Parts: sequence; structure tokens; C-alpha cells
Amino acid sequence: MNRPEWPLVVALAIGLLIGLDRERRKGDGGTRSAAGLRTFGLVGLLGGVAALIGHPGLVLLAGGFVALGALAAYWLGDRKDPGLTGEVALVVTYALGVLAQTRPSVALGVGVVVAALLAFRGQLHSLVRDRITEQELLDALVIAIAAVVILPLLPNRPVDPFGLLNPFTLWRLAVVGMALGFLGHVAQRLLGGRYGLLIAGLASGLVSSTATVAAMGARARAQPDLTAASAAGAVASMIGSLGYLLALIAAVSPPLIIVLAIPLGLSALLMLAYAVWLVRRTSNTASGETLGRTFNGGAVLLFVALMGAFSLVAELLIRWLGAPGALMGGAVLGLADAQAASVSMATLLEGERIALSAAALGVVLALTTNMAVKIPTAVMTGGRAYGRQVTIGVLLLIAGLWMGGILEVLTGEAGRLSMGKQP
Repeated sequence: MNRPEWPLVVALAIGLLIGLDRERRKGDGGTRSAAGLRTFGLVGLLGGVAALIGHPGLVLLAGGFVALGALAAYWLGDRKDPGLTGEVALVVTYALGVLAQTRPSVALGVGVVVAALLAFRGQLHSLVRDRITEQELLDALVIAIAAVVILPLLPNRPVDPFGLLNPFTLWRLAVVGMALGFLGHVAQRLLGGRYGLLIAGLASGLVSSTATVAAMGARARAQPDLTAASAAGAVASMIGSLGYLLALIAAVSPPLIIVLAIPLGLSALLMLAYAVWLVRRTSNTASGETLGRTFNGGAVLLFVALMGAFSLVAELLIRWLGAPGALMGGAVLGLADAQAASVSMATLLEGERIALSAAALGVVLALTTNMAVKIPTAVMTGGRAYGRQVTIGVLLLIAGLWMGGILEVLTGEAGRLSMGKQP
């Protein structure tokens, strides 16, 4: 059984919610604004009643009456304030009252957003006028155009003879690179270069550590005094990438996580210690300002080109060598995507096509080859100093992987021997 009074209650609640802010700001005396709490509540209820009656002409007539009343209030109101916010909010309140009769949850959600926009207007004005620079605004719009306008127009299929170069996928990498550069810029402004880039890198590693290495390299080239901090962010992104990799493998094959716990844990500890050491090398005096654009377009395009080239190299190696086994295939696939290669190993393990030890070795090989991609990316995007510091982090990760693998083998063998001695 339908209960028409519930949507009417929602329509009234929307009007009262939006009217709360207008009541607080309408002022007193003869110069006060025309609409406050009661007016907005009644307008929301009017929209609900008009929609409940169901005659389209009545809905339009009532809406026209509200619009004319809003215009009259504007022309007869205080001319020192030329804004139309209150008048537009009144019309929106009526429209939401109408919408509440068919989509009450949507209308209420939009009403909350409208009330928030009105209540936080001072903070929003300060953010746009004082906190965000013109270049940051332009860069944010460029990222939005790249993600919302250009990306959907690109074909989501391979266009090369090998079936590897997908324009949609490659441009999505470019969007990710630009977004990560923007994130690093914002983190630097909020937290300073010494710690902001480290935290931004750690978070960005959940998306793409290679893209983060390129973005941090562009930051290091633009601000040489932040080379060590940028390298720390790049190394931290690898730690975040390892965490993401663990989650993916756990979703496919939990037993594989147990075997990889020591190699991945040792790598993460070594890189974390190295990242902290790099941060301590960064001067406090170099951490306060951001220069130039939020991202380097050339570095982003270079990163995308490198990823496409590595994908082609991986395919050519597979065709040339004939992919003699899963380990070789995983190692070559790791050049382009360590996550994909590792999940492939976990899938093969769950399908009982390879042994647990072989799957673990395949993941280690994929991570090792994937780390090799980051070295030329760092050198080409950030210069020699940045590349050298990132290379040390990569070598520490690889050393942790293989040392941890050896420890895992030794401890596993010791466990089997001890069990063999039991009666």
C-alpha cells in the first residue's frame, strides 16, 4: 500500500533543511531577504503537493509562480548584493519537492548537498580565491577533460598487429599519471615536501607505482632540492604496490600469501627504512613551496610510451622464446604488469597446474622484472640523482625478495626435517 504522506514529509524536510541556512543569513529589519525557513519549507511542500495532484499544467504553473516570486524578491531586495544564490535555491527547493514524490531518497540526498553548498559558502569562496592557484585550477580542468571527455572517445581495443596497444588503456595510464602528479602537488602544499611526497607516494602505489615513479621524477626535475623527498615518495609507492599485490593474491590463493610473507615483508621493511632515510636527508627549508604545474605533461607521455614499449618487448620475447613455461611467461609479463603476472601465478596454483613453490617463484620473478622497468623510468623522468636514489630502493626491494625467498626455503626445509624426526 502506497503512503503518499511520506514523500510529502520528505519534500517539507528538504525545504526546511535548505531554509535553515537562508534564515541565518537573511538579516533583520527592512533590508532582510524575502525568503527564510518558513518560505523554503512551504515551497518544498508546494512542489510535493503539485506533483501529488499529478497534473503537468499545475506543476508548471506552480513552478512559474515560484520563479516569478524569486525574481520579484531579487529586484525588490538589497541591491548591494547582486548574487542570485537565494533565488536559485528557492527554485531548486520547489524542483526537489516535485522530485520527492517519485524519487524521495534522491531528492533528499540532493537537498543535503544543496544545503551544504549554502552553509559552506565562506569556506568554498576562500578555497577558490585564496588557496587554489590559477595554474592548479587549469591543471585540474585538463585532467577532467582527459578523463571525462577524451578517454570515453578512444577505442577500447588493440590497434596494433600484436594486439597489445590499446589506446583506451594507454590514455588511462596518462590520466593516472596526471592525477598522481596532482596528488603529489597537493600533498606537498598541505604537508610540505619533506613528508607530503612520502605520504602521497605511499597512497599512489595502490594505483600504479611505476606511474608514481614517473610523477615523482617530474617533481624532482622541477625542484632539485626535493630530489631526495621525491625519491622517498617513489620508494614508498613500491611499498603501497606490494600491499595491493598482497590483497590481490589473497583474493585468489590464500596459501600463496603464507609462502610470500617473508620475501615481501623483508622487502617492505628495507624500503621503508630507506625511504625514511631519504626523508631525513631533505632540508626543512626546501619543503614549503610548490613550483610550476601540478604535473609534467611530457613526463606523463614519456611514461605511457615506456609502458607501451615494454609491453611490445614482453610480447616479442614470448614469441621469440616460445614461452617455454609459466615462470618465463610470468617473468616477461612482469615487465609490463607485476600484478597481472602475480595473479596469473595464483590462478595457475589454484587450478593445480603448478606447484606452490613454483607459483611463489613466479611472483618473485615477476616483481623482479617489474622493478627493472622503474630504473629507466626514474632516470629518464627525474635525472641522474633521482634515478640513482630510486635505483638503490629497487635493488633493496629485489634483495629483500630473494633473501626472503631463501629464508622461506630454509625455514620450510627445517620445518620438514623437524617433523621427520618426530615419531
